[in-house]
Amino acid sequence: MPDGAGFLQYKAVATTGALSDGEEGWLPVIPRRILVTESMALPIRNAGEKKFSFDKLLKSGNSTTLQTQFVHVQAVSQPAWYAVMALPYLMEFPHECAEQTFNRYYANALARHIALSDPKIRRIFDQWKGTDALDSPLMKNQDLKGIMLEETPWLREAKDEAAARRNIALLFDENHIGAQLERALDRLSGMQYHDGLWPWFDGGRGNEYISLYIVTGFARLRALGVETDITPALKALPALDRELQKYYDDIKKAKMLEENNLTPWIAHHLYTRSFFLKDRAIDRSSQEAFDYFKAQAAKHWASLGSRMARAHAALALNRLGDPTTAKLITRSLKENAVTSEEMGMWWKDSQGDGWWWWQAPIETQAMMVEAFREIDADAKAVEDCQVWLLKQKQVQDWKTTKATADAVYALLLGGGNLLGSDALLEIALGGITVKPDKVEAGTGFYEKRFAGGEVKPEFGDITVSKTDKGVSWASVHWQYLEDMAKVTSHNATPLTLEKSLWVRHNTAKGPELTKLAGPVKIGDELVTRLVLKNDRAMEFIQIKDLRGSGTEPVNVLSGYRWQDGFGYYEVTRDTASHFFVDSLPPGTHVFESSTRVQHAGKYQTGIAEIRCMYAPEFNAHSASVMIEVER
Repeated sequence: MPDGAGFLQYKAVATTGALSDGEEGWLPVIPRRILVTESMALPIRNAGEKKFSFDKLLKSGNSTTLQTQFVHVQAVSQPAWYAVMALPYLMEFPHECAEQTFNRYYANALARHIALSDPKIRRIFDQWKGTDALDSPLMKNQDLKGIMLEETPWLREAKDEAAARRNIALLFDENHIGAQLERALDRLSGMQYHDGLWPWFDGGRGNEYISLYIVTGFARLRALGVETDITPALKALPALDRELQKYYDDIKKAKMLEENNLTPWIAHHLYTRSFFLKDRAIDRSSQEAFDYFKAQAAKHWASLGSRMARAHAALALNRLGDPTTAKLITRSLKENAVTSEEMGMWWKDSQGDGWWWWQAPIETQAMMVEAFREIDADAKAVEDCQVWLLKQKQVQDWKTTKATADAVYALLLGGGNLLGSDALLEIALGGITVKPDKVEAGTGFYEKRFAGGEVKPEFGDITVSKTDKGVSWASVHWQYLEDMAKVTSHNATPLTLEKSLWVRHNTAKGPELTKLAGPVKIGDELVTRLVLKNDRAMEFIQIKDLRGSGTEPVNVLSGYRWQDGFGYYEVTRDTASHFFVDSLPPGTHVFESSTRVQHAGKYQTGIAEIRCMYAPEFNAHSASVMIEVER
């Protein structure tokens, strides 16, 4: 049976206490001792020493029934390499639209630039061949996740990511990369219409946004010092200027010039055009329109509904001779930001998270990096924004070619050599330094397991030491067997999970819920309420809610559900309900499921667990709830 369930015939009270004396039959019996995995994330930034206290591990010697299975340590010394691992995804994306054709060109040009910048980088990629370094994080650490990947909806995503990563060697094959660059550029030039615009797909109309995106990409490659042919971008500029002029003429005709006509598209156009003023000046026929919208940006930037658009406006104004307004915009951005040592700099508003292109969170953060670097020369703010990008990569896969391209651009733009250091994190448990058996090239990833009797409660005193700049992270995973009734909640990570039971009563006013506060009866409906809190967006989240052996689920049909702006797949199994969340936004979320009481007795309902399958160091679980059922 799944989840370790079994069946036992009895003539007395079963081990779970789910039946009364003398009652005979078949009942699923779940062992009172369950296997629990608790983890602690160990983030650190820049050189120094940081201490952590794994309190429950320190107190583990107080329980006579607890049996430690292992303590597992993992460290990632140089996580910036994970961003570079994403480059093959740009090259291999299957669609033949203009945007992704350009991103294939972008990835190949960027990869060649990276490979030639330091011979060490190519050696590291060669060392990754034939190892699990290029496996998807979803495939790794199966014993820390409590479920096989094959039991989740994400097997295909894991295989796709691993396949893309394993193509990374192709990005550093000079013959292959040269052919790819030529092919992508020819394809892109062939898709470009005579007026200079690109369609999204062949046969479509010229698309201003796609054209702006491609032209911006060429400009960014050049800004990074990547050798590139910008001829297609220059060809597109007159067409984009004409689109701006057309919009201006419409406003003028409607006699609305005195109103606020600034939009995210206008801000994007000004930003893109400002890259090429020395290559191709604004035509006289378009100068009036360009000057009008420049003035609009200076006057109405605060009305823009996205931080990406404000950054576009700030960078354009700075390049167009108005650094005062540009600095005013970046100051406003910083004043509304949140900073922390672990997460860097980010924003809690919804302007960087939505369905429109100007709300995309990764792309928006990349614009913050560019604005703070170019306008303010603020190295601290740039580093903080880059830290946030890397921390996102820790818990999720960058889902789109555009997000991946912009993130890599922002990480390389900062000026510091994020890929240059070989320094390893040093971790000590209870004063004992962890000595890795093997270290992964580039990322500096290593792991060490202490089994059974090797583990001491003092291992809960943890020290992490770092000798170089930048962000790194590590984690400690503790797995143990314990009596279900003695398991206490674990909320030592950015995830917290609370479990409570409610009884549904039918009244004259309709169904009402009352919190469980005493005995219930056979036939009562119990509602399990899970309250989840998370401080950051995560992907590939699995929640497992154990059920008491004397209850049966009301809903036995698996299916996709939708609530609070995100979707999840719910699966009902013999002893637990599982929730699989593809993408979890930050906030507080509530999951509910119902069971029907079937047997009298006293028994535990079990714990509820949550973990990020992409980064298993982020997990939490509740305590178990005991229920008493009267006849």
